Amino acid sequence: MKKILSLVIIGLGILLDQLFKNWVVANIELGDVRGFIPNILSLTYLQNNGAAWSSFAGQQWFFLILTPIVLIVAFWYLWKKSAQNGYFIGLSLIISGALGNFIDRVRQGFVVDMFQTDFINFPIFNIADTLLSVGFVILFIAILTDKSEKI
Repeated sequence: MKKILSLVIIGLGILLDQLFKNWVVANIELGDVRGFIPNILSLTYLQNNGAAWSSFAGQQWFFLILTPIVLIVAFWYLWKKSAQNGYFIGLSLIISGALGNFIDRVRQGFVVDMFQTDFINFPIFNIADTLLSVGFVILFIAILTDKSEKI
């Protein structure tokens, strides 16, 4: 049952990420800023051809090779550890976020970013980045609290 729920989480994450990215591209000019949640969050259309905070800019080949490897490992662990809540949720979110950004890279050669924090100077990010970040935190906690036999 958790494996099916995991596929639903992955699918919904990708769908939400891609729908919102497509909406931003269709409704906001590249580089424009629009208010979203006053003094907290604005929407900005940015094309990121790197990784987090535009690191590795212009190195799409690196991500086109690395992402499938990461996804294979994540799916393998998800299959192996699906009975444990932290692993199942964390890995599902990581897979969803990785696939969301991978779709952008393959389709467009860049990742669409849009969320800009107004209360702190923080790099612009997207839904897939959020899924990845939350997934890694949950997975990290699951690993630290895992009492089962280590692999």
